Amino acid sequence: MKQVYSDVIQYRGTHYEFGYMQGEMLKHSPILPNRQKQWGPKKDRHFLIDPKTVKEAIIQFAPAIWDELLGLRDALHMTTEDAIREFGGYYLEYGRSGCSIFTTADYMIRNYDSHPASYEGRYMLFQPTDQGYATIGPSMQITGRVDGMNEKGLVMGYNFTHRKQSSDGFLCNMVGRMILGTCANVHEAIALLKKIPHRHSFSYVLLDRDGESYVVEASPREVATRKSNVCTNHFHLLDAENRYRQEDSRRREETIQEKQQHTTDVYQAFRVMNDSDKDIFSGKYDASAGTLHTAAYFPNQMKAWFAIGADRKPVILDFAKWLHGEKINVKRIKGELAHASPFVNME
Repeated sequence: MKQVYSDVIQYRGTHYEFGYMQGEMLKHSPILPNRQKQWGPKKDRHFLIDPKTVKEAIIQFAPAIWDELLGLRDALHMTTEDAIREFGGYYLEYGRSGCSIFTTADYMIRNYDSHPASYEGRYMLFQPTDQGYATIGPSMQITGRVDGMNEKGLVMGYNFTHRKQSSDGFLCNMVGRMILGTCANVHEAIALLKKIPHRHSFSYVLLDRDGESYVVEASPREVATRKSNVCTNHFHLLDAENRYRQEDSRRREETIQEKQQHTTDVYQAFRVMNDSDKDIFSGKYDASAGTLHTAAYFPNQMKAWFAIGADRKPVILDFAKWLHGEKINVKRIKGELAHASPFVNME
């Protein structure tokens, strides 16, 4: 078992100040050097960008994130082009992953499945003073979000479908960040997902305070929306976009539907997703499909639960109190995984 952790990072201020603060932290973190080692010779081949195109795309959909990127650039003494390549969330390749999501009218529970060496170990709370909504959730590629909730009670999580026939566009984690930072409800999020250019094919699961859950199937070619409370790693509407092998994805979907119908409260529902003996939590880390965290979000209570690894009690974070100025007294969320690889934030 490998001991791992996520740092809890809290910040209130402008997006530029937020970016600069993160840049100062990254100077003393192994995250960027570890990422460079992972990318290696692939960097120049896969991470091609046109800075003008990326800038225009970010400013069109979420201009404040451009300010955050400039703050990162300035703190790290980078060129604008390098900052865009590192943190812009556009064009970059994305590793395979699994993921399973279950919702009710009151909450979303989500297993994020990938390889430990790709996981940043940063759990973020940010309340902007310039524009956009306050957000809570784990980061990916610094500026992006893996899942999360915003101050309006909009909850978002995404599931990988495939990378075939990719196109110019935003990565899932930047799409998630834009949703949380700019959308007040599921309908605004659906409208954004129909406008935004998508790099790869992902399902985006959305829930807000009205209690209706939507799955938006988004590929570089088409976007389709359906009401559902379960999502794994295959499309229902855009079937032509699916991978050839869907057996594990469909098995997890059926298992969630069967097991969750017998749960009577949210803690039982969380255990269905997080317990290692329920056949949903995955240990397939070498295939980049092992469960790294289980997260739960409650749009009406404005609380978040978070656990790293299997069979864990969740850490409970009161986002409502934090929005009113209270500091969360958790600096690090610890866990362990049945794999030797550390997170990218660890030496």
